[in-house]
Parts: sequence; structure tokens; C-alpha cells
Amino acid sequence: MGIKIVGIGSYVPERVLTNFDLEKIVDTNDEWIRTRTGIQERRIASDTEYTSDMAEMAARRALEMAGSFADQLDLIVLATVTPDTRLPSAACHVQRKLGARSAACFDFQAACAGSVYGIELVTAMMKNNRKYKKALLVGCEKLSSVTNWSDRNTCVLFGDAAGAFIFEKTKESGDTLLASVISANGADYEMLWIPGGGCQLPLTKENVDSNLQYIRMEGNKVFKIAVTSMVNSCHEVLEAAHLKSEDIDWLIPHQANMRIIGAVGERLKIPTEKVISNLWKYGNTSAASIGLALDEAARSGKVKKGDRLLLTAFGGGMTWGSSILRW
Repeated sequence: MGIKIVGIGSYVPERVLTNFDLEKIVDTNDEWIRTRTGIQERRIASDTEYTSDMAEMAARRALEMAGSFADQLDLIVLATVTPDTRLPSAACHVQRKLGARSAACFDFQAACAGSVYGIELVTAMMKNNRKYKKALLVGCEKLSSVTNWSDRNTCVLFGDAAGAFIFEKTKESGDTLLASVISANGADYEMLWIPGGGCQLPLTKENVDSNLQYIRMEGNKVFKIAVTSMVNSCHEVLEAAHLKSEDIDWLIPHQANMRIIGAVGERLKIPTEKVISNLWKYGNTSAASIGLALDEAARSGKVKKGDRLLLTAFGGGMTWGSSILRW
């Protein structure tokens, strides 16, 4: 039996926040943002729209594509750094909203590498446990809830979204996932992190007044490590799959910054026309970005059955990884 991805779905909130909107609330401008990031706008969830709400919407669209029902799910895995509540997991909230009563549920955190980590994780769990015949993976973030809107270096980058995958054991041999490489280096965590909210720095009034509940990032350092780590992991995963970069039909990188995307494609010698990007209209949606980009590309007909896809991502932790899928 093979483990196949049989459905994908995505969701973005209705509210559009443009660069021109940001000019009114922070010292920045459209040209500065576009030339340094490639982002023109992003989606922002409402105050009453939570991570589990966005994940539910993406999951329902993925289930519809798969021709499946929520009560058939045996496993729900959610990659996020912005769960609705610290307890229970956002995955449990999604289970309740979908009505997937028999599914095992948990969240995990790999920041922007969440979808790449999750694809390997879910595939491995389904291979090693007969119970898991159908699974849901969602990368979902409400980054607007952890963004400091007075910090012009970070507030221009992030958006809210969800990207979902349905995995199924099928009678066909072979897996959608051909090879995967995931890695981390916790020594560099302070380059991209949220200091407050854990047991180390609880959300006391003093810590909140110091804005410790928001994302902090050293952008220049992250850029250098991100490009190197993504390119190296791509070479590793290509070698593991016995493939070369010219065998790849589409590169789908984490949508963080156009310069990172361009540098990764260039070093892998993958032409721009084979790189999928929707960064300009959604910004950095962290764990949701690869699922969102893949869903749009597949539904538009750009990605076709049989295509080889190279996914690669880098995020806080620091975490990174690459996967090759046979679509």
C-alpha cells in the first residue's frame, strides 16, 4: 500500500492589508517593502477568527478534493506557532469543528518549516501504524496575533493563512513523498523567536509592556542562513531520491522573501519559470505558505499529475528541510 496525498486545500482571510495601508501605521513605504521583500499585500484575520477556524476551512476544501468526510479521519496534525489556546491543542479545536471524533490529534511547532516537517511526520506515522488510514495535516498561522505593528522591520512581512493536505493509504504502490530531509540548529534560536509566553518568560504585565509576546528577527542573519540551509537540504534530498535539479518540474519554496526565493532557485539552477511563488499577495504565512502555494498551483492546472515537486523551507528554531513529491 502507498501513502498518497489525495487532497489539498487552503484558506486566507477576507481582509487585505496593502503596503499603502501600512504606510499609515508605521514608518515605511510601498517601494521600500516591494524592493526588499517582494510583498505588495497580505491577508489579516479578524479578531474573532482563530487559527482553528482557518485550519477548518482549509481542511474542508482538502476533504472535498479528496472525496472524503471528516469522520473518516484517523489522525489530525497541525503545524503552528499560533494555536488558539495553550491547552488544548489547535488540532483538538479543529477536530471538534470538523466533527472528526475518532481522530488522534496534536500540534507541533517547526515554524516556517512546518509543512515540510509535517509531510515527513504524517507519512512515517501512517506507515508505522495500521490504524492511520486517512490523515489531515494543516499548516496554519495567525501571525497577525504575534506581530508588533510598530516594528517596521517585521510587521511588513507576515500574513495569516492555512494550507491543508489529506493523506490516504491506497492500494497503489509507492508514496507521494519520494524523499525528505529535515534539520534544525537550536543554537541560533534568537535570530528568529518570540521570547514571551512560555514558562521562561510568562506573560506578566511587565513582559507584555516590553513587547516580549511578539516576533523578533535579525533579518540579515536569517537571510544568509536560510539560503544556505535550504539549498543544502535540497541537494541532500535530490541525492536521496536519486534525482537531479533538472528532473524537478516545480520548485515550491517557503514564501518568505523574493530575494531568498530567487537565490535558492539560482543556486539550484532551476529556472524562474519553474519556481512557484505567491508571496506578493500573501506575504510570509509561515507553516501555511507551501500548502497555500501548492493548492493554488494545483487548482489552476499549473501543477499536474505526475509532476515532481521540490519543497523547501526555513524557519525559526532554527528549522529547515526539503521534500520531493510525485504529484
